[in-house]
Amino acid sequence: MNLPTTIPHPVPRVSPGLRPARGARRAGFTMIEIAISLAIIAFAMVAIIGVLPTGMSAQRENREETIINQDASILMESIRSGARGVDDLTNYVVAITNASTEFDVNNVAVRSSLAWYTFNNSSASPKYLLTNGFRIIGLLSTPKIIPIPLTAQTSPGGHYSNYVVAIIRSLSGPANDKYPQDSPDVHDFSFAYRLISDVLPFSEFDTNWAWAGDPSINGNTAEILSRSNYWQEVKNLQTNLWDVRLTFRWPMKPNGQPGNGRQVYRTMISGRLLQTNDFVQPGYPLFFFEPRNYVKAP
Repeated sequence: MNLPTTIPHPVPRVSPGLRPARGARRAGFTMIEIAISLAIIAFAMVAIIGVLPTGMSAQRENREETIINQDASILMESIRSGARGVDDLTNYVVAITNASTEFDVNNVAVRSSLAWYTFNNSSASPKYLLTNGFRIIGLLSTPKIIPIPLTAQTSPGGHYSNYVVAIIRSLSGPANDKYPQDSPDVHDFSFAYRLISDVLPFSEFDTNWAWAGDPSINGNTAEILSRSNYWQEVKNLQTNLWDVRLTFRWPMKPNGQPGNGRQVYRTMISGRLLQTNDFVQPGYPLFFFEPRNYVKAP
């Protein structure tokens, strides 16, 4: 049996009660070092606290823009399809107003009026309430310009200019923003926005080319015929093609004014815009798009 050439020395054992020799120093922090550390921590905390409101504001703005995008998709599709059964909108549409101005044939304002409708009240007598989606979509689809027939007793050949605005609480926001409509707490704390609905006929055409009364084409039969055909085409487009713009302003402040948020959504809708009266409470004109129906311009 071979024995190791070297024998390991045993590790000395130190008694637990053994203390350092008198006069030995221990490592530690001085008061100056502690003060410098606290200053660095305080500087970092001030920087973090300064950035925190900006981060929270950015998160709130992103959440609001997401809600607006989702609500805009729902409202635009409802208007585009002429929906008449989206009664769930009664839980979110707070009010709809229409500031209408009547103009005569010379484009001079004759009179103005303001009609407003809510879930519980209205400016009309008898009360016309927003108790179903049929009325809500019918009012939001009101065209910007409504011609007055030549046979009308007031302002024949003129037109009405409408400015339709709705106050809506978020459709796709958190649960505490939802119905019931008669809860003041829901109205005070929920996210709401202002919706401006503009429905205009097609207008993206060359007005100079469509004008058949241009004196420069006198005697040019081919030019007159070509322009007349183009004008007929434009008339059909104006009758069956519509430019719809939904402008969102948010958030609604306690004083009733919107904040700095603004977004515009625009689309073209083809089909007939049907004017009809409310079957339950006649006398109130409502408008609905019929995407599959087209009419020939007079």
